[in-house]
Amino acid sequence: MDNKSKLLDCLYKNMIAYFAGDPKRIHHFIKVHSFAKLIAQNENLADEQLLILEAAAYVHDIGIKPSEQIHGKCNGKLQEQYGPPEAETMLQTCGFSEQQIKRISYLVGHHHTYTGIDGIDYQILVEADFLVNLYEDNCKKETIQHTYQKIFKTKTGRSICRTMFGIDITVPESPKTI
Repeated sequence: MDNKSKLLDCLYKNMIAYFAGDPKRIHHFIKVHSFAKLIAQNENLADEQLLILEAAAYVHDIGIKPSEQIHGKCNGKLQEQYGPPEAETMLQTCGFSEQQIKRISYLVGHHHTYTGIDGIDYQILVEADFLVNLYEDNCKKETIQHTYQKIFKTKTGRSICRTMFGIDITVPESPKTI
């Protein structure tokens, strides 16, 4: 097993243990990871970017648990606040480098901020999370189409969203360059 696989497998297992007894959260991060990896591979991310993105996809919602423990609730901003310190601890345990941890932590701390997206890894994480959330939240077609127009920028993410939710191709295409 190569080092990348060891790092990601460690993180995967640790996240399952972290959300023990909460299969809904476990299934959520697994699905986000799967979509993120698929989009990234089709968008030809470099190996290091892919590793960072995959790790961020596993830990992106790690802030939910401390947010609920402290505030009795969680929302996007609380996840962004409490997620990075939790993620950093787990990432260190698994052996990620300080540089990798810095970027992953940044992604965790911004994955519910949809302005100022500063990299393809960030864009893909947001798209993958939306693909899962739009389904899990049973969103209406209008919400999905609006999200598609405003959020999805990668060719692969847009294609998956259109196909998965049956979005009419006549929806105006207005992707921004990343």
